[in-house]
Amino acid sequence: MKENPVKEKSLLFAVRIVKLCKHLSENKKEFVMSKQILRSGTSVGAMVHEAEHAESANDFIHKMAIAQKEMNETLYWLVLLEKTDYLSHKQFESINSDAVEIIKLLTSIIKTTKKNNV
Repeated sequence: MKENPVKEKSLLFAVRIVKLCKHLSENKKEFVMSKQILRSGTSVGAMVHEAEHAESANDFIHKMAIAQKEMNETLYWLVLLEKTDYLSHKQFESINSDAVEIIKLLTSIIKTTKKNNV
């Protein structure tokens, strides 16, 4: 089966988000932002998986665009968690670099699909 880097990376990112939320709730006693980032951070991979079975190129683009928006929201929550001292700068940099890599992949996939779908 053909490798799908964005699918693999978004799944691994979702695992990191789940572990982050567990850490935030158990060790930092933070429950509100952790639920928000859990929702947005795990939905990226779900939308990428859903896009695999899109009904058309436009449907594929739409699903990938939703994944891109969810990752953008996740980036916001990561910044907020760092700025409110729930994440150290080192923790933030580690997970943020993964998020930025994925959003770049999603953006590239969307642009390429749009170009090829003219």
